[in-house]
Parts: sequence; C-alpha cells; structure tokens
Amino acid sequence: MSAGLSLAWPFNPGVTIFLLLLVALYLVGLRHVRKHPAQDDAVEWRHILTFFFAIAVMTIVLLTPIDTIARTQLFSVHMAQLVLLTTLCAPLILFSCPATLLRPLVELPVVRSIIHVFTHPLVASVLFNLLFLLWHAPRILHFAVENNTLYHVQVLSIFVASLLNWWPLLGSVRELRPMSYPMQMLYAFFDGQPVDIFAFILVFTGVTVYPYYAIPAQLGLSTFADQAVGGALLLVPGLVDLVVMTPLFFRWLSQIEHQTKRADVERLEEDEYDYEEDEIEA
Repeated sequence: MSAGLSLAWPFNPGVTIFLLLLVALYLVGLRHVRKHPAQDDAVEWRHILTFFFAIAVMTIVLLTPIDTIARTQLFSVHMAQLVLLTTLCAPLILFSCPATLLRPLVELPVVRSIIHVFTHPLVASVLFNLLFLLWHAPRILHFAVENNTLYHVQVLSIFVASLLNWWPLLGSVRELRPMSYPMQMLYAFFDGQPVDIFAFILVFTGVTVYPYYAIPAQLGLSTFADQAVGGALLLVPGLVDLVVMTPLFFRWLSQIEHQTKRADVERLEEDEYDYEEDEIEA
C-alpha cells in the first residue's frame, strides 16, 4: 500500500485480448502494405512508433494498479484514465493508420457501410457524447464500479466511440472524411460542449454525485474534492479541441489563398487569350 492506495494488479482478460487484437490487426495491415506497397501515403516509422506508444499508454492505464485505483478508490484517476484514452491514445492510433493501411479494410462492402454511417460527424459526435454521459449516470457508474467486467466494457466502449469521434478530424481515408475546414472547426468546437457542461457540473455544483469510491483516509481528500479534480481533468479535452482548431484555421486560410491565386492565374490566362484573339481579328 502507498498512501492507502491499492497496488494490486488487476486481472483484465477482456482488456488484454482487446489490446492484443489491436496489435494483431496493425501487424496484419503492415504485412499487407509491405506486399502491396503504395506510391503515396506510405506507412513510415513515425506511424509505427506512434501506434506502439499509444498501446503502451493504454497498457499502463488499463493493466496496472492505476486501473484498480481508478475503479475502486479515486474518481479523479478514473477521469484521468478516460482522458488519456480518448484525448491521447485515440488520436494517436488514428494518426498511426495512414490511408494505405486502412483502405483494404474499409473497401470491404459491409465494413465500408458501417464506417460510413458511424463516422458521419453528427452520428459520431452524438454517439460519443451520449455514451459518455450515460455511462456516467450515477446508478450506472455505481454498477460499473462494483463489477470489474462492466467497468471495462464502459472504458473500452468509450474508447472505441472516441476513435469514431476523432475520425471527422483525423481519419486518413479522405473519401470518408468530406468536411471542409470551416465545418471541421465547427465540429471541433461544438462536439465537446456536452462533456464540458458535465465537467462544470462536477466542479462547481458543490454536490457529490459519486459517493461510491473508497478514498483512502491517508490522502485527506473529500469525496467532492476528488470529484472536482476529476471534473477539472475532464475539461482538458475541451482545451485540446481549441488546439486542434488552430491548425485547421490556418489550413483554411492557406486553401483560400491557393484558390485565389489559381483564380487569378486562370483569369490572367483568359485575358491573354482574349487579347490574342483581338490581335488576330485586327
């Protein structure tokens, strides 16, 4: 024990299988890419290193005593666990999967239809926010805290939903990510609002919503203080959304500048053509 915190290593076979399945699918994808190399959008070492870094972080937060503390002792650690999974690991995994790696999978008719539906911006946003808020309804979270398997169904389902939620911004298969830069900025801004409102409720209401955690007395932390820290951590994704909007804005400006220059060149060519025709007629 350390400051009353449990150092017991959890037994999470479902999580282990899930992580091994992710690694296996990625390795199969890499093998396919090596046999059928693409001319562009190749899988680089930075993609591979990013993927395994994300898997390492997931392993740390889901298969070590951090997971035990998150499920049984500290709501704040539970929120830190979810923030790392949804705000760090999910976008890193999408970044590590360029189009050449995903296209063979998404070109399968059934898979393509499913992905097309669930990566639609409105569907992805509603699904993630609704799933996150439903799982954190007090009674449902209470059941999850008391049941190890249900708790990890909660965590993994939110993680998968976050992959879909990030797709409209980071998905590598462009035909399945048709939003313009202004629409992506609006998506990034409005998508996080429900969770942000929930975070403000946890921090500022002064009411303990989750009295289920066995907080060690040695920490000198009240139930509400633990909840407030968790709510503050939950505001981090909103800040990340603002960070994401910045490069989108500059890409939009660059796109407008490029289109303006192209229009000027086309107009100049038309003027020169008209001038030459006038010279010929003269």
